[in-house]
Amino acid sequence: QVQLVESGGGSVQAGGSLTLSCAASGLTFATYSMGWFRQAPGKDREFVGRISWSGATQRYSDSVLGRFTISRDNAKSMVYLQMNMLKPEDTANYYCAAHSQPYALGDRPGDFGSFGQGTQVTVSS
Repeated sequence: QVQLVESGGGSVQAGGSLTLSCAASGLTFATYSMGWFRQAPGKDREFVGRISWSGATQRYSDSVLGRFTISRDNAKSMVYLQMNMLKPEDTANYYCAAHSQPYALGDRPGDFGSFGQGTQVTVSS
């Protein structure tokens, strides 16, 4: 059973930085692309970014491109989301996700078979 546990959320002022972590278990981590999504109250879950199974490629939404960076450590089964230049509109619950298939890429929530419980990020102006 896949388990994803996020940590590192919190409150920060606009312009600040946070790093989210996600610990994965129950899957052959190095074979799965991983993603980050977020959901603000009253809004749909939104794709933030994803990283390929090897870490060689990343893709980001336009809203975070240039500010957020995804990385992974396959030896530790960890994936990270470094968030810089945070804005109030980045306020949301952030979720780590594992793709539903090994050696596959995708950006839609339906492409991912497992999600964590989420960690809250609040950015004040």
